[in-house]
Amino acid sequence: MDTDIERREEAFRRWLPYGLLCIGTFLSAATAGLIMPETDDRILAGGLVVAALALELWWTRTGRRRPGPHRISSAYYTARLAIGFVLTLLNGFFAFYAVAGYFDTNEQLASRRGKRLALFACSIPVAAAQTSGIPVGDSMRWVVFAGLLVANNVLLTTVIHFSEQGEERSRARAAVILELQQSRDENAALQAQLLVQAREAGIADERRRLAAEIHDTIAQGLTGIIAQLQVVANISAEPAVQERVGRATDLARHSLSEARRSVQNLAPVDLSYDGLPVALRKTVDQWAERTAVRADFTLTGTPEQLHGEVSATLLRITQEALANVAKHASAGRVGVTLSFIDDEVTLDIRDDGKGFDPLAGPSRSSTGGFGLDGMRARAERIAGSLTVESEPGAGTALSARVPLVPHG
Repeated sequence: MDTDIERREEAFRRWLPYGLLCIGTFLSAATAGLIMPETDDRILAGGLVVAALALELWWTRTGRRRPGPHRISSAYYTARLAIGFVLTLLNGFFAFYAVAGYFDTNEQLASRRGKRLALFACSIPVAAAQTSGIPVGDSMRWVVFAGLLVANNVLLTTVIHFSEQGEERSRARAAVILELQQSRDENAALQAQLLVQAREAGIADERRRLAAEIHDTIAQGLTGIIAQLQVVANISAEPAVQERVGRATDLARHSLSEARRSVQNLAPVDLSYDGLPVALRKTVDQWAERTAVRADFTLTGTPEQLHGEVSATLLRITQEALANVAKHASAGRVGVTLSFIDDEVTLDIRDDGKGFDPLAGPSRSSTGGFGLDGMRARAERIAGSLTVESEPGAGTALSARVPLVPHG
């Protein structure tokens, strides 16, 4: 809206001198027989009209390329005022052209004193037109001329004064609105940041609480059960008892391992020093050393420092996937690839193990429970996705795609 108003105002200032010159020329030509009976006056008026038109054309093509008051604009204003003054002396209707100086004084002149003098000078041809020319040898006409000159100038000065005050108030209001807008934007950004920090802090606290609960209850209870089973195994030597106690002990140890892994997954991850690529490489190397299975880590694209929630999610998915491979895939080789692609991060984990039928759905006994569902839920929690491709005897390929959210 403001741009349209400024565009219209610019067009008005550009074409106003042409319009006023045309009005003055038309009225002067229509009354030339009454006001300019002399042929020389008509020739002089015609020449000055051509000069005024040439001046306006030159200013439109050249002078307006340098906006704001400067020497060229002051010279243009002075030349136009002089031509308009002489034309008004020849025919009062040319005062229309002289009035153009009222509208662009601020645009053409720099000093405040110069603007006041220019407006007073514009009042002279207007007063002359009102008194049918500059009075010569007639004291009464001089008094009338002076009164009209003062009245025009006072009226014009008053109007311009109120106009300048209005513009000043408009600029002040615009500055206040801009400041309020900036403050509102800053407050909104700060509020969003505080909400994110509060959410992250809440998630971290809840993870710590759950990890402590599992460690202090389930893990400790399983440890006690294992100890009691060992005591029973040492007391009784019957084969049936030894067999059942052995099975119960293995099951308890497996459950304890799962509980400890859950505690590890829930514990907050600190990736601020290593970053996700280094943390993944360490995880893959440690897993390969622990399981004696060849595992390779590959990084593609330009790595960036990711948001903590994104890094933790991808690291947990990798740990869960590698744990599933170790338990169920019987793989001889595993590949982990982290890719930074535009505004997305992709994690691919492939193995050459025995695989399974994705359409049939992995059974809990063969896949370690809800591992795939848990990984998919982790990815979806940060607006990502997880896909699994596998078939019996052909290995498994897992791909997690999440948005690239930078740190901070």
